[in-house]
Amino acid sequence: MVVSELSGQDVNRIFRALADSTRRDILRRTLVMDVSVSQLADSYLMSFAAVQKHVAVLEEARLVTKEARGRERMVRGNLERIRQAQRLLDRFEEVWRARIDRLDILLAEGDPAPPDT
Repeated sequence: MVVSELSGQDVNRIFRALADSTRRDILRRTLVMDVSVSQLADSYLMSFAAVQKHVAVLEEARLVTKEARGRERMVRGNLERIRQAQRLLDRFEEVWRARIDRLDILLAEGDPAPPDT
């Protein structure tokens, strides 16, 4: 079960990280290929320091990893962490669907038979 994979704190970090459109875009880019922090900074209308902070939030959530390559810090998306988050969302969907199914049953049981005319 996902609960054993992700603690409540992990879940909070993931969703906090994904709540920002810039961080979602950084994650998307880094899942396609490794990108340096400098390259990322060139892609946004914000300071290098601001991009570094976004990357740090993603790194704290373990959605990306950073690796030193020479003088550059390369950022790589963590596909396994994305899969963990997806399994969590799948579990939520299962719970919601089960509730809707139960509601459908209750509504069907409560419907009076149509009158014969």
